[in-house]
Amino acid sequence: MKERKIRLLNHEELWNYSLKTLGGRAHSIGELRQKLLRRAAEGNDVTEVIDRLKESGYLNDSRYAEGFANARLANDQLGSARVVRDLRQRRVAPGLAEETVREVYREVDEEKLVEEFVRRKYRLASREGLFSEQKDLASAYRRLARAGFRTGAILKVLKRFAANPDLLDGFEPPADDCEE
Repeated sequence: MKERKIRLLNHEELWNYSLKTLGGRAHSIGELRQKLLRRAAEGNDVTEVIDRLKESGYLNDSRYAEGFANARLANDQLGSARVVRDLRQRRVAPGLAEETVREVYREVDEEKLVEEFVRRKYRLASREGLFSEQKDLASAYRRLARAGFRTGAILKVLKRFAANPDLLDGFEPPADDCEE
């Protein structure tokens, strides 16, 4: 595969590139800084462009984190741990990510969210055979943990859906628990 050369941008070109990038979708400050650093002819131009974007109101991590968390809750109905993890991957400060997600999820009934997730993801499975074996429960647990739900809520919901709820009495979450 041929390696594509990236043309380095001067200050004004970097400004236009950042506006075009933000026009496509919102970015965190860290995300945009990383993109700009790859394209900048001068490293100090990146700081100046980022500062100018913040002053102009185009770049705001608090607003970005809140919009992102609200969208993930409304559209994907993911657990709060997953949303925090995703925000951190998008270079939002850990404290800001956790605080924002805590606020967005403040009045969310996590058990109800887990139940809706199970109904949506396993809608084609027959209700009678759903989670009838230990391996099915472990698989469902891992999937729900990856989706960002807490262990307590996962286990309560799995007990309601399991063909044999007694399998969960001695259930130990798998060693590769996905929660942070």
